[in-house]
Amino acid sequence: MSQRNLSRLSRPSALRARAGVLAAGLGVTMVAGAGTAFAATSGDAAASPAGSSASASASAVTSAAAVQKQATVQAKAADAAQSKSAADAKKAAAWTDPVKKYTLSAKFGRGGSMWSHKHSGQDFAVPIGTAVHAAHKGVVVKAGPNGAGDGPAYGNAIVVKHKNGTYSQYAHLSKIDVRIGQAVTTGQKIALSGNTGNSSGPHLHFEIRTTPNYGSAVDPVPFLRSVGVKV
Repeated sequence: MSQRNLSRLSRPSALRARAGVLAAGLGVTMVAGAGTAFAATSGDAAASPAGSSASASASAVTSAAAVQKQATVQAKAADAAQSKSAADAKKAAAWTDPVKKYTLSAKFGRGGSMWSHKHSGQDFAVPIGTAVHAAHKGVVVKAGPNGAGDGPAYGNAIVVKHKNGTYSQYAHLSKIDVRIGQAVTTGQKIALSGNTGNSSGPHLHFEIRTTPNYGSAVDPVPFLRSVGVKV
């Protein structure tokens, strides 16, 4: 074969070899570029979850603190309500209504022909024979007919002295179940209601006094409410 022909034959081989080298180089570049891109992407992906996790943790801590604060506020409110209920219950236990299942009739301070002066107590309309209870613990200082010394208008009456300096009076009774000097407890039955004395119908006349005697009465309804009794 001539030298010229050999030269022709070798050119395509050289071109193919050169093309192969270029292709190989391009492939390496592409692979390297892809690797770099992958690495960068992988780095971003790895960094992103870490940041999200930190943010989520911070949010969780904030939420937990808010929940705890709310729980503390609610607990304090519950404690305050419980303390108030206990105080109200204590007051209610210390004082009680003188009769049960009544209707409030003539009020304190009411005027009219029924009284020589204004009405000195609160009337509780109840049937004759209704149990009358001591509104608060104390000692009986008056008991008997003729208003226990306060006048015939009261009929049969009782006066109880209490440690806080007040006195409770119960009048128009049909029966007296205690005696002078006797200690009584809150809610103890001390008499039966009636219609004795100057009375327009069966009821209990109830007073709160600052002394054991007539003329020192105060409005008993606000007083009872102030010590936790609902009337």
